[in-house]
Amino acid sequence: MAIETGMIARRIVELVEDKQAHDIILLDIRPQTTIADYFIICTADNDRQMRAIIDHIDEKMTTEHGLNPRIEGSADTGWVVLDYRDIVVHIFSQSQREYYRLERLWSKAMPVVVVQ
Repeated sequence: MAIETGMIARRIVELVEDKQAHDIILLDIRPQTTIADYFIICTADNDRQMRAIIDHIDEKMTTEHGLNPRIEGSADTGWVVLDYRDIVVHIFSQSQREYYRLERLWSKAMPVVVVQ
């Protein structure tokens, strides 16, 4: 997976765009940590959209790459994490994203893709 990790991360960005997530950012965190290579952070407008984003990513990553994430959180909490080892996807409600401000915590990470 290491060879195509960047391509897979970019594909996940496309998938969250498909479901109209917004404020999407793909961060290359390799220089800062060994916990993962990339973080993808995005915002969903409501629980239903968040579930649609999760299902879409999960379905496509399974069929296209045979990847199954460890999933933490739930749509009703406003923060779901899909952990693909080298790629970690954070899907937030607007209020939870403002509260946790992950981009600020990882401000030294290089943004690879930013979609408003």
